[in-house]
Amino acid sequence: MNRFKRLFNNKISTIGMIHLRALPGTPKYDGSLQKIIDTALKETEIYLKHNIDGLLIENMHDIPYVQSKRFKPETVAVMTRITTEIKKIIGQNIPCGIQVLACGNKEALAIAKACHLSFVRVEGFVFSHVADEGFTDACAGEILRYRKEIDAENVLIFSDIKKKHSSHSITSDVSLIETAKAAEFFLSDGVILTGTSTGAPADKIELDHLKDNLKIPVLIGSGITDANFHEYKRADGVIVGSYYKKDGLWFNEIDEERLKRFCLSL
Repeated sequence: MNRFKRLFNNKISTIGMIHLRALPGTPKYDGSLQKIIDTALKETEIYLKHNIDGLLIENMHDIPYVQSKRFKPETVAVMTRITTEIKKIIGQNIPCGIQVLACGNKEALAIAKACHLSFVRVEGFVFSHVADEGFTDACAGEILRYRKEIDAENVLIFSDIKKKHSSHSITSDVSLIETAKAAEFFLSDGVILTGTSTGAPADKIELDHLKDNLKIPVLIGSGITDANFHEYKRADGVIVGSYYKKDGLWFNEIDEERLKRFCLSL
């Protein structure tokens, strides 16, 4: 918890999503890398204007996702390039993290190390599950060894538990609390609680159970709005993406009025 508090000083911190446009090599790539960079930098400037507590970069538009074993070199190369440009703007002013979809946990750590990021969001940290891109196996032992290997122990690892867009029937006999406790035991720096899909709110009762049973930070990873934010104030942080977008849809660009309204509701 102390490492988290050194990054985020607020009682509950707000992390804004930068959903990168589709990257080269993916089906929805529009042919302009510069446009991807410009859009990401524009969104970064908007977030800074409204004093966001942190940023999380993600290749959300790279649908349909493939797992890291099927990545090509351009995914990591381009995300590193864009992250470098974002870091030029934010410097060390606010914490910044990255997630590489899907299951690109080691890749995210490598980018974080190269670009001096503060944290990564990882999938499949403990227990296996089936996601829309395929079977996801547990990876805690592998990625913590990799973090040690590349001397990136200053990079915090926030791990999803019972992740959205996934089936957890193979671990249906393992409760959410048991999953979270396993993540804590396996040295996660914080767990992320989500709803069933992007934009779907997390269960407030589950948040209470996690806060009552864990010593590590608990973040909410989906469904936060200005209307329900007050219901999640026991969380240590919230990751907000869809709500800030035009019409509340993740694939649209940031609606600055929605962002402003949210910030005023804090």
